[in-house]
Amino acid sequence: MTISYRSVSGDAASGAGAGGLPDAAQWPEVAPPSAHPVLPSLVAHPPAERAAAAYGSVPRIEVIPPHPQHAIRALAHDFPSEICGWGAHPEYEIHLITKTHGSFIAGDHIGTFGPGHLSIMGPHLPHDWVSDLREGEVAVNRDAVIQFTDEWIRACMQLIPELLELDEVLRLSSRGLVFSGATAWRAADTVLEVVGSHGSAQIAALFKLLGLFARAPAEEREVLASEWLGRATDEGSRAAVEAGLAYIFDNLTGDIRLSTAARLAFMSEPTFSKYFKRATGQTFSNMVKKLRIAHARRLLDSTELSISSIATQSGYNNMANFNRQFLAEVGMTPTRYRQLESSQKPPPEVLSLGTKASELAPGSGD
Repeated sequence: MTISYRSVSGDAASGAGAGGLPDAAQWPEVAPPSAHPVLPSLVAHPPAERAAAAYGSVPRIEVIPPHPQHAIRALAHDFPSEICGWGAHPEYEIHLITKTHGSFIAGDHIGTFGPGHLSIMGPHLPHDWVSDLREGEVAVNRDAVIQFTDEWIRACMQLIPELLELDEVLRLSSRGLVFSGATAWRAADTVLEVVGSHGSAQIAALFKLLGLFARAPAEEREVLASEWLGRATDEGSRAAVEAGLAYIFDNLTGDIRLSTAARLAFMSEPTFSKYFKRATGQTFSNMVKKLRIAHARRLLDSTELSISSIATQSGYNNMANFNRQFLAEVGMTPTRYRQLESSQKPPPEVLSLGTKASELAPGSGD
């Protein structure tokens, strides 16, 4: 896996760079291109090619160095920029889109976004937002982002019993949560308050924001990624899932063997299979198929690659087998899938998409 380092200056981390963010009640359209410190290689490529570059590889592991003067990070950044991309990191991330429309990915979920799109992504959940921009266009301050560690928020919860109401939201965020309705509208203002403030006022605003998330009605929050992504509950299951998924993602286009995954988890094949199925609810081979087909769907949605190229990049060297597996998983052929409008396409994971948070009582995912 690729490791990238995201560093934030003291000013940006404390919110000093947030002055250009729009008010949540008046989301503006995309700003015109201007002289800006973005990577030329990102700006020079259209959205489909940027998406192909992101989803054609495994997620980056982002290392975000802690800041000695700040418990959290709150910042605004442009799109494109060097800190955008398909990646994962150990911190929780609250993410507000202030302008543009496009597509986003959270784990194995693909959706669309517009101004006001508000989500929280749990630790290690791969995610990315790709705006539909004209070549050379820059969306200034597109993103308002808040990041904090599990260790920090859990320590706060131990000291402040009133924060225990956050437990369910933090648990569900392992699969990604998107908020809508009045919750999203109120919370968007609070995100901007966090990004634009400092010191104790900033922490108070964050607790207010997390409280809004915790008290959101079931119809105003939606779980995104498949249940298996956040379900491992014991050491053996977690080790099997982490080793198995890392191995699958690193070898998505090549030969994947159960024996190798078991060896990487330091387990016998029967033990690995038992723990992996306990955590995910699926066999290792079925998980490989699901992830390969999900990867193929991302490429069909976001690139103009030929179907044969997509089959190869998804680990299928036999077109007949690819078509058969795609049909079994999605209910239609790759050709038919590509012809459909986005609204007509089946959800990426029928077991989890559309599941409301209220349907997942504590422990139901164990």
